[in-house]
Amino acid sequence: MSTLFVSGAGTEVGKTFVTTILINEIRRAGKTCRAIKPVISGFDEVNPNDSDTGLILKALGCDVTRNSVDEISPWRFRDPVSPDMAAAHEGRSLYVKEIAHFCRANAETDSIRIIEGVGGVMVPLTDRETVLDLMVDVGAPVLLVVGSYLGTLSHTLTALQAVQSRGLTIAGIVISESIESPVALSETQATLSRFTGEVPIIALPRLTASEGDQRTPAIAKAIGLI
Repeated sequence: MSTLFVSGAGTEVGKTFVTTILINEIRRAGKTCRAIKPVISGFDEVNPNDSDTGLILKALGCDVTRNSVDEISPWRFRDPVSPDMAAAHEGRSLYVKEIAHFCRANAETDSIRIIEGVGGVMVPLTDRETVLDLMVDVGAPVLLVVGSYLGTLSHTLTALQAVQSRGLTIAGIVISESIESPVALSETQATLSRFTGEVPIIALPRLTASEGDQRTPAIAKAIGLI
């Protein structure tokens, strides 16, 4: 596997956190990594450092500059809403074919490429197309990032079915532990495993600053990325 599309069952479930973990694991393994987040909403052009794009650039060992931001996130929008709405607010339009072409054009034969989506798999990008349509056009295996909150089982299995129904390969599912979840992370993992066949399911506990990477599972190895 040389390309991976990181998507989610919803928004704010930890896609960027998982993307940066993958980047760090790939680089520690001595391999070259290329990561992009083509579309981002809720982006502050004045303070990009703590944005998803900024965090990805830092994980790659790159300075957060206007040029580096342009290189990995060319479609940026101010309002923190779905991309189709954010684009409309600015009098702009998104074109899935154009974004997919950008994703494929950034392929490098000697590197592992990670593409991070925006929001969940069914978030609208245009009047009629969603992130899932972009994923199909790109054609890469998908890593689905989900939370452990109450309700995640239905959200996760619905997203999984939607992705698989379009003929895409699920490389794995990462359950990123939600804040103050009433459901144990291990229970969520065990329940999902009964419905997902051979798809690897990785439980990612919420980490404190002092713990660092000590409790982080080897996600890249678990899904066969390295």
